[in-house]
Amino acid sequence: MVKMIDAAVFQRMMIHAHAAISAQKQPINDLNVFPVPDGDTGTNMTFTIGAAAAEMRKKQYDTVGQAAGGTASALLRGARGNSGVILSLLFRGFSKAVKEKETMDGRDLAIALDFGVAAAYKAVMKPAEGTILTVSRMAAARAAGHAREDDTFEGVLEAAIQEGQEALAHTVDQNPVLKKAGVVDAGGKGFLVILQGMLDEVRGLPMPEIGEDSDAPADKADFEAVNVEDITFAFDTVFVVRKFKEDADLEPFRKYLNSIGDSLVIGEDDEAFKVHVHTNTPGSALNEAQKYGVLELAKIENMRTQAEDLAAGKHVQSTDDLDAIEAELENSAPAAPVHAAPEKRFGYVAVCAGAGLEAVFRDLGVDSLVGGGQTMNPSTQDILKAIDATPAEIVYVLPNNKNIIMAAEQTIPLCEDKKVVVLPTKTVPQGISAMLAADPDASEEDNTAAMTDGFASVRTSEITYAARDSDFDGFAIHQGDYLALVEHQLFGTDQDLTAMLERLARSEGRQEAEFISIFYGEDVTEEQARRAEEIFAKACPNAEVTLLAGGQPIYYYMISAE
Repeated sequence: MVKMIDAAVFQRMMIHAHAAISAQKQPINDLNVFPVPDGDTGTNMTFTIGAAAAEMRKKQYDTVGQAAGGTASALLRGARGNSGVILSLLFRGFSKAVKEKETMDGRDLAIALDFGVAAAYKAVMKPAEGTILTVSRMAAARAAGHAREDDTFEGVLEAAIQEGQEALAHTVDQNPVLKKAGVVDAGGKGFLVILQGMLDEVRGLPMPEIGEDSDAPADKADFEAVNVEDITFAFDTVFVVRKFKEDADLEPFRKYLNSIGDSLVIGEDDEAFKVHVHTNTPGSALNEAQKYGVLELAKIENMRTQAEDLAAGKHVQSTDDLDAIEAELENSAPAAPVHAAPEKRFGYVAVCAGAGLEAVFRDLGVDSLVGGGQTMNPSTQDILKAIDATPAEIVYVLPNNKNIIMAAEQTIPLCEDKKVVVLPTKTVPQGISAMLAADPDASEEDNTAAMTDGFASVRTSEITYAARDSDFDGFAIHQGDYLALVEHQLFGTDQDLTAMLERLARSEGRQEAEFISIFYGEDVTEEQARRAEEIFAKACPNAEVTLLAGGQPIYYYMISAE
């Protein structure tokens, strides 16, 4: 049995741990179901521990305490997702316990594991059983007991892993979400894979293959068992802030975040802190964070659309896709100017998807367009690039989607030489009406008021399809049904598109309108669109009905009524 380790061995352990979880990344992804089956726990933990492994490769440390400190710092900045942040907290507590240690034996390891658990539990506002917290707590408790009888490093780590495996097997019965899907906790599994990788390095062994047990819980989550309606807070929000003060008290901030979301974890060191929270208002979380320091990095993902994509068997888009998407756009179109000097008073940026809609906005005077919509929400950086490319002193941003408004608002403090005004347009027709009311000769106040009044009176209807079976708001929805939405609220469902259009045309909001504009999508033929125009012209004889080819994906029709 190896009695103690030094800094060099610890560094190799972290590198081995990264290799171990890299090999198990996909099986861990397949287990992930809480709070949404986004399938990325293995990826998050791999990237997180990978940051530490990279740090251990770059620098040689003299003591275990220094190596553990370097690991904790790298993990904090590299942490991704809830599981990654908790992993970083476990190692932050670990590093504090061995800060002054040149070497580490079994007793030191047991104390360090206990410190790690305490740090993780302190940071999580509402710790739940059946998670990585449970597994790490039980492993640390066993390590402490074993160290009293055998203080060898190898023996204590082995005992911790054995107890952790038993705790992991019980997580399926401790967490209702896991029990429903029939799997163990993905984060707990990842933590044990990391510990096993560390032990294997001490023993000089390669990472073993993990055999299957027919009596064990399922190896892959039943994603259909997790409903989108179960997701209370839609946006998985992660960000890093560099502190104004080293001793900043984050407790008020923690309480605020807990009031607007859940799954809250905050990790920190002397210079920065990293937040993971699920919330419906990520912009509010970021704004509040800036009271404590300078925002350095942020990631926001819509878990509801991710869950819908998984249920439909589609690729789940995440911020991991942004590099590939950006590269594809750069290769297919000329690069936009990095920065355009102001040449006029007002400029306009609009978010939309579809060649027809883009042409409409261009004709109305929009300077820069950002691709986006329900299934591909642009980042703050994407919008910021469009603002920079707009040659104006004051740039109006039209998000045209309620899920993009907050990302757009984050550009306001980032623009130093241009003033940004975000108009909270929630639909493309609202954005078009705002542009119709724009006045280049007015003052900023009058122009903002005119555009705001212009979109405020627009009622928008949309027709799309159901990606999966669902029970929602009293409607029994079946995959493939047509869905009609009015101001993002479900109006009705039908298997007949013509019947749905007729019901919508006869509804109160359309009957009272003076102007109706119908934008038809990329999956609608001109003949079908003409039929829709006839339906609305007949049902709404007092309205002027206009038909336009929008070319938008996902939505067969976007219909504005004024």
